[in-house]
Amino acid sequence: MDDILKREGEAVRRKVLGDDYVDRAIGGADAFSGPFQDLLNEYCWGVAWTDDALDLKQRSLLNLGMLAASNRMHEFGVHFRGAIRNGLTDDELRATLVQIAIYCGVPAGVEAFRVARSVRDDMKQKGEL
Repeated sequence: MDDILKREGEAVRRKVLGDDYVDRAIGGADAFSGPFQDLLNEYCWGVAWTDDALDLKQRSLLNLGMLAASNRMHEFGVHFRGAIRNGLTDDELRATLVQIAIYCGVPAGVEAFRVARSVRDDMKQKGEL
């Protein structure tokens, strides 16, 4: 395990998803699932999110498309919130969801808009939007 990548990965994970989300994920881990949280921080967030080739907004856009295409709508919602935290505008997000509908199919677009609305409503209620 690369402790530097793990630490840097957790830092970017917190920046994108928020401390509350990451604290729940790590705090809810036990002896069985704890090593998976370490893997997520080091590999997913450390390797894939910390280099300078793409900025966080670009990475968020990619994730939204890939998650919608693979019908991972729970994770889509998590990353839609992250995309807002990364500074994507309503116009950029709307265009992304339309593009998803065109290339992944209208049902995927409908579900993406449904999840996006739920995330936006939750963020408004919490004063995050």
